[in-house]
Amino acid sequence: MTTIAQRVSAPATEKPKGDPAYAMLILAIICISYFMVILDNSIVFTGLPQIRSDLGFSETGLSWITNAYVLVFGGLLLLGARAGDLFGHRRVFLSSLVVFSLTSLLVGAAQSQWWLISARALQGIGAAVLAPSALSLLTRSFAEGRARNRAMAAYSAVAGLGAAVGLVVGGLVADLVSWRAGFFLNVPIGIVMVVLAVRFLPETDRRRGRFDVTGALLATLGSTALVLGIVNAADFGWTAPLTLIPLLAGAVMLGLFVRVERRAAQPIVPLRLFASRERSGAYITRMLYMGAMMSFFFTAQFVQSVYHWTPLQAGLSFLPMTLVNFVFAVQVPRLLERARKPLVLLTGVALTTAGMVWLSCLGLHTSYLTGVGLPMVLIGAGQGLALAPLTSSGVDGVAPADAGAGAGLANTVHQIGSALSLSILTAVAAAVSTGHEAADIAARSGTALTGSAVLLALAVVAVVTLIVPSQATRNERSL
Repeated sequence: MTTIAQRVSAPATEKPKGDPAYAMLILAIICISYFMVILDNSIVFTGLPQIRSDLGFSETGLSWITNAYVLVFGGLLLLGARAGDLFGHRRVFLSSLVVFSLTSLLVGAAQSQWWLISARALQGIGAAVLAPSALSLLTRSFAEGRARNRAMAAYSAVAGLGAAVGLVVGGLVADLVSWRAGFFLNVPIGIVMVVLAVRFLPETDRRRGRFDVTGALLATLGSTALVLGIVNAADFGWTAPLTLIPLLAGAVMLGLFVRVERRAAQPIVPLRLFASRERSGAYITRMLYMGAMMSFFFTAQFVQSVYHWTPLQAGLSFLPMTLVNFVFAVQVPRLLERARKPLVLLTGVALTTAGMVWLSCLGLHTSYLTGVGLPMVLIGAGQGLALAPLTSSGVDGVAPADAGAGAGLANTVHQIGSALSLSILTAVAAAVSTGHEAADIAARSGTALTGSAVLLALAVVAVVTLIVPSQATRNERSL
């Protein structure tokens, strides 16, 4: 009798590679699974007031619900990507889906602060393996050109929509059921995706090699130490030993990480990935851009505390951004056929920056329509335009042998940027105090959103100075 393990490791049903229906099915499995991962970055935001009430979290303690997930996610992404290269991306993809679904169940069942934060960290392990495997399967299933542009647009739309829809879904389930329900939903979805992946996803070749465990540990511990130091700054000040020691330790470990990667025979981050100016620019831009999006951690609390809205209303308040994001994202493949990729990317990042500057002006007496809703329309348009070309710039031109590492690095800068930015924004916002709860939240939200606008302005600079010139050089060489 065939065992479950044998079925999982067996090759998927053979289908013609040119079959459009089969290609769409592969894309759907990859995108829905990745959607779960991105959704869980933001699904807790609109449920934060409930979580704080249920489990007694402090204001800065709440940030660890997100940081525990994104830090482990980002820190182990490179190791997860390497696992796909060594053991086969389909096999690793399936295993990570199982882990992610089971740990989602643990998060939903959490009864204490340590349980919730620990379960979120475990959930990050599943996400760290799933995300790069999904992107690697996508790049191997669709050749560079029109087919990959369309597939990458769908994948990137999932990244943007997952974060935005998470806010809506989180508010919906928190209001109608409980903040826990959103995590329980991952279990049946995960089961369906496992069944479909076993049946239809193709396996990739396995390569001989070994894990760069030292590099993975240094990357994870170094990033965690930096975030811990920044978070401690909110409670103890920037000159306190509890702030300076983790910051120094983090800087030292990340410096050692670069040294280890230079000498490693099989590095977890091949430094040749940074040889391309365009890819390096894409990594920097992605870190800044996705980090800026973490300011919605504050916006979700703002609309509930200042407007006294329910979690459901708070979730629905993000619909302008979600809907516009979708409308623009589905048009990106056509735009990329008519306009150069850097121009589409620059337009998207610039629109997002303008929207965030507008949103940062909110205050205690700001109306929703003019102070929140309309700025989110601009942000949604920018996200829809920017994410596909940004993702493409981060993986185009990567050799097949580095497919896993390239996908892992693109996702790593996303998650590490999110964790570091949220910690910085939380620390800066915590310094603002007016003596009144609603006024405090309004002032802190405005401060955090201003910080996000600065990050986005830096992202514009990165696009203009790194990505645009590299594309111009490539076009000249092709003439």
